[in-house]
Amino acid sequence: MSKAAELAALIGSQSALSNRNLVINGAMTISQRNGTTAVTPTGSGYIVDRWTASLSQSSKLTFQQVTDAPVGFANSLKVTVASQFTPAAGDFFNIAQVIEGNNISHLELGSANAKTITLSFYAKVSVAGNYGVTLWSGNGDRHYITNVALTTSWAEYSITASGFSSGTFNTDNTQGMRVAFDLGSGSDFNNTAGTFGTGSYDINTSSSTLFVSQSAGATFQITGVQLEVGEQATPFEHRSFGDELQRCMRYYEKGYDYDTAPGTTAAYPGNLPFTVRGMDEETSGQRYMVFNLKAEKRGSPTNTYYDEQGNTGKVTTYDSGGTGTHNVSIGLVVTQSSKYGAGPGNSAIWGYGFFYECDAEL
Repeated sequence: MSKAAELAALIGSQSALSNRNLVINGAMTISQRNGTTAVTPTGSGYIVDRWTASLSQSSKLTFQQVTDAPVGFANSLKVTVASQFTPAAGDFFNIAQVIEGNNISHLELGSANAKTITLSFYAKVSVAGNYGVTLWSGNGDRHYITNVALTTSWAEYSITASGFSSGTFNTDNTQGMRVAFDLGSGSDFNNTAGTFGTGSYDINTSSSTLFVSQSAGATFQITGVQLEVGEQATPFEHRSFGDELQRCMRYYEKGYDYDTAPGTTAAYPGNLPFTVRGMDEETSGQRYMVFNLKAEKRGSPTNTYYDEQGNTGKVTTYDSGGTGTHNVSIGLVVTQSSKYGAGPGNSAIWGYGFFYECDAEL
């Protein structure tokens, strides 16, 4: 067989050799919010970039970016049972990525022309069993559930779905579809494996392993998540760290890293990226400034600002949506009364440093 024929056989109907993966940060390398710190959420929220934990009960699971990973990968997302819990019917525990509609428009999902798609990933668990994996439409009105038999060693798994001919898959900057991995949701979220269902956000089956109900210390790890067009999985598409970070910053970016959580009091680092200077300390006054974001946002962002001590409420946004409709910059006003502390003694000049979080997640 020629090299061209071998390659054609490998990629099936997928014709692109790059930009195949519709999942962002599938290798779990970007973690702007938490770095490598283990977090035990009190509710749902983002863990590593683009990956959210959806939890109906607080403090049951711990999430962390770790360096334990299969050959060819540097990181994985590790989930640990912090407190063993038996889920009630309405409880839900999962990790998921919502994919922007603009990025799936070529799939023509929800129509007679819907393309076959394949999800692949690497995983290992401390308790082997059948774990629920689901592909959902953007608003949850259509899904494909399967149980995947995960083992205690790193292995690659794949799922192919070829029947998304109905359902609501948005093709704009809102929720297009989502990929979800169940961690122990209750019976209200059960449905039949291997078929296309219409239950809202169903994510597992009655025979799925309930990870959250395992003994404290049980682990679930995942990396190398890839969603692509075609009938079979192709090798994971490794993008550069800079490319992956830029994709993540369309949805979230942080202006400065204290090595502590945003809002945590920290010593003044001396090099905050945005500083307002020249305000007269003896009289009231204000200064305006505009700064450019590192990446154009998906939509109008929610912005939070912290001063050099990790305090909020020191800066007022006068243009929170950015410039025009492109969401590429933020305008701010700083008043004399809002500055943190006093400037140098007997000086009429002071510097005001701050950093920000800019959130345009789906």
